[in-house]
Order: sequence, then structure tokens, then C-alpha cells
Amino acid sequence: MIFKKLCELEEVEGSALLSRGLDVQSVMATVVEIVNEVQSKGDKALTEQTLRFDGIRIGKFRVTEDEIEKAHGQVPEKLKKALETAVENIATFHHQELDRDLWMTETSPGVMAGQKIVPLDSVGAYVPGGRATYPSSAMMTVIPTKVAGVERVVVCTPPGKDGKVNPLTLVAAEMSGADEIYRVGGVQAVAAMAFGTETISPVQKIVGPGNIYVTAAKLLLRSTVEIDMPAGPSEVLIIADYTAEPEVLASDMIAQAEHDPQSISVLVTDDEDLAIATKAEVEKQAKEAARRDIVKNSLKKSAILTTATMEEAIAFSNNFAPEHLEIVVRDPMTVLGEIKNAGSVFLGPYTPVAAGDYASGTNHVLPTSGYARLFSGLNVDSFVKKITVQQISKDGLKLLSDTITSLAEAEGLAAHAESVRKRLVERKPEYA
Repeated sequence: MIFKKLCELEEVEGSALLSRGLDVQSVMATVVEIVNEVQSKGDKALTEQTLRFDGIRIGKFRVTEDEIEKAHGQVPEKLKKALETAVENIATFHHQELDRDLWMTETSPGVMAGQKIVPLDSVGAYVPGGRATYPSSAMMTVIPTKVAGVERVVVCTPPGKDGKVNPLTLVAAEMSGADEIYRVGGVQAVAAMAFGTETISPVQKIVGPGNIYVTAAKLLLRSTVEIDMPAGPSEVLIIADYTAEPEVLASDMIAQAEHDPQSISVLVTDDEDLAIATKAEVEKQAKEAARRDIVKNSLKKSAILTTATMEEAIAFSNNFAPEHLEIVVRDPMTVLGEIKNAGSVFLGPYTPVAAGDYASGTNHVLPTSGYARLFSGLNVDSFVKKITVQQISKDGLKLLSDTITSLAEAEGLAAHAESVRKRLVERKPEYA
């Protein structure tokens, strides 16, 4: 397999792409300091850390109903209609993920076993800010949580330089069903949702994307609060053949690159001519990009790879385990059948990652940095507990008794076996 670097098209080691990871240890000392302060000082620490990192002194962290109402007046109607469409599609998709509240099946005569599905009581959704406004992240974190039946959904998001939350983010969070919204970001927001402060009550689980500090905080606090998944810089891998359009492939790579200087865009193809043509298009579009400085730095970490066969391209993709996987080939369903590791898959020439980011309905909170080998993207199951349920008749227990008692005694647990035998002793009719 020949690996060719995006800009120079020189041969490079493919292992550099496959060995990417999250260097949370590099920031962990700072994260531990902030978390400890929030745990011990509560709201006072939130005020101090927001001043320290955001340069803003916040009086009240919770966003009021009046502020949300005012935000609605500040968002153009066209954008509000776009939000409404996106909310509807995301909710429709996640409703399809819902399981039955309770199901039971007969595993053997007289033995009924099943599950009761119970939503969590409270969830915290972290909605990032910083380089851009992310109303889509508000929708992606809040909507599936509410669809799952969670009663209390808390949103924390960094304030702008004026000390306010971006109106578009506020409207998106409100439309999605958020119950509480707080103007606090970074590690201090994660710690506040985990431990609670005078203003913010703790939650059972924290979800949502964020920078390396937010990710490190979530990983640090896993013994206190559940989290969705580790998440690093966003990434896309595109598998393409001769049917793909270089201009379109390049536009998807540039779209990924504009996220963050650490974002990664990779094209894998068995067509050398397509690789060369796409390289030229990427260089052209990079110069014209609105966020060209971010794009330029991201492309230094990106690559165009050529393989001898499509099978090799698929094998590389499975090893890479991308957050976003585009399959732009003549027969995408055949390739999809061979995919084992990916956060979200986009099939065919008319399915850009941007569709999943905003409006098709699937969730864009996805595992990155190879964690798609182990984790699923955010979904309704992320917010529920599954409690096993069973009910056995007397005849059913008789049928199982030899199996249970034999295994229990083999493990040296005689009382386990006796708990079965005592139920099967003949008793007076009034007891039976």
C-alpha cells in the first residue's frame, strides 16, 4: 500500500495516521486543579475560572426565560425555520431507536425473562463555543435525551465576550427541550455538572463534544458521573473510486478541515488519477476557504492515500476507525457490508457529512481518534438503563432445578442450591 501525503504527495508512513490518539495527560494537571476548586468552592470557583479563562465576570450563571425569549427575537426567521426542520428530523430519527418500555419472552417452559427500560433522571449536555457557534450540538445532545424520557436536561455552554450565550445556541437548546441552560464552559462546567454547586445541581451523565480540556475533565470524573465517550478533533475518511468527482471530494475534505487545526481529512482510493486530481482541487479550494488559516494547519495532518485494490482501502478504513466515513463508489452498499468500525457512514455522491452534522436526523456526537472501534455515537440507548426482569412458575423452576443446583454446588455455593430446593418442597395447600 502506498501512502501519499496530501500537500506534497510524497510517500509517508501510514502508521502516523493509524496511531493518532488523545493526549489528555498533557493537560491533566490543569484539569485536576480546576476540578478540585469547583468541588470545594462551588459557584465561587465558577466565577473565578470564567474570569480567568474567558475574561468575563459572570453574576448569574443560569439563563433566564426573559433572555431566551429575547434570543428568539434576535434569530432571523429563516434560521428559526432551519432549526425547526432539523429538530423535527433529529427527533424522528431518534424515536426510531426507542425500545419497548418492557418486554418478556419465554426462554424455557415456565420461565419468563425480559427487560424494563428506564431513562436516567438527569443529563448534562456540554455545548462548545469558542471558534464558532454550535446550535447543532445543542440539538444533537438534548433531543435524544428528551426522546429517551430524561426529565431534567441541563445545558452548559461558554458565554461570549459580552457575558451572554449566543442567541442561536439559546434558541436551539430551548427548541430541543433543554430544562436548564447555564453560561459556563470548559472544565469548570463539567465539574459543576458532576459535583453540583450552589446554582447547578449535579447530573447522572455528561455528554457532548469539547476541546482536549473538556475531554480530559470528563475522563477524570468518570468515577463520579457517567460520560458518553472520549472525543478528540473531528475527522473524516473518504473511500472513493473512479466514479467520484474530485471537486466534490475536495470540498468534503476542506469542510472537515475548517473545524479545527487538529482536524483530519483522509481520502483513500484505488484510482491514482482521482488522487492526483483531488489533490489539485484541495489546494485550490484551500486558498479560497473562509477559514483558510485553520484549513491550512488541518491539511498538514491530512492525507490522500492510494491502494492497489478497493479491499485494501476498506481494510485501511477499518483500522483507522473514522468518526465520519464517506463511501463514494459505484456500489456503496457492497462496501458498507465490509465496514466494521465507523462513527457514522455517508453513502453515495449526494450524502455529505454536513447533512449528518445538521439536518438528516442522525447524531453528530461521535467517537473520534479510533474510538469507533469501541464506542457508538450518541443515541437513545445512551440515556437509559436496561433492568432485567424474570418470573418463573413452579413447573418452570422444577425444569431448571438440576441445572441451577449442579452449577451452584460446583461453585461451592450451597445456599444458592438450597434456595431452589426449599421452593420445591411440598407444602400444605394453604401455603402453596
